[in-house]
Amino acid sequence: MAIPVSELQKINPGSVIELFELETTAALHGTDFTYRFHAGINDVGTGAQKVIWNSNEYSILPIEADGFEYSAESSSLPRPTLTVANLLGSITAILLEVNTTTPGNDLTGAKFTRIRTLARYIDAANFEGGSNPFGTPDPSQEFPQEIYYVARKVSETRDVVQFELAAVFDLAGVRAPKRHCSQNLCPWIYRGSECTYSGSAKFDENNNPVDQSSEDVCGKKLSSCEIRFGADNELPFGGYPGLGTFVV
Repeated sequence: MAIPVSELQKINPGSVIELFELETTAALHGTDFTYRFHAGINDVGTGAQKVIWNSNEYSILPIEADGFEYSAESSSLPRPTLTVANLLGSITAILLEVNTTTPGNDLTGAKFTRIRTLARYIDAANFEGGSNPFGTPDPSQEFPQEIYYVARKVSETRDVVQFELAAVFDLAGVRAPKRHCSQNLCPWIYRGSECTYSGSAKFDENNNPVDQSSEDVCGKKLSSCEIRFGADNELPFGGYPGLGTFVV
């Protein structure tokens, strides 16, 4: 991704194109699917009902997303709101399908991405004649993507459905990072799939050589790995001797 800084610094940088993506996952919502849409306020000069960006089609859907602003005076993260028109019960239909798999989910945990670029960079397929009159299409030219997750459904009526969004580490019950850095402590099951140690040499928890398998116990320390794998080898938990490891 390249931020179009030079273009934005011009006196007339061109129209900003705002696009949205909502991704569901099979584990939470029953299916892996990405909904792509735009609010219908993007001016690409064709009056088309869709915008094509990076070869993906974004359908028109009355939508209002606000609250993305960051403030240096606030210690809390923004919690944007997403208000979507429930035309012909389309959003309700999606919610009903999701709740069939996970009752009460209401799209909670679905990934929401806000994409912004300039009209000069969108695909040539948006324009008659197959040529972008504003500039050269370039899918790498975009503002930093803003990624949030659906925290909860605020309201649902016949006309609109509103969701509250949150950063991934601002969701209830979610801790980041999910692994805490802790020096000299291994989390893996000894001789398990993550540990990967399958050598014939056996040691007790104090790293003393033993003969019996019943006495073969890992001390879960960096030195326990070093004596089994060698001090100069990469360790199975993603580090090298002296760098520590992670615990869940």
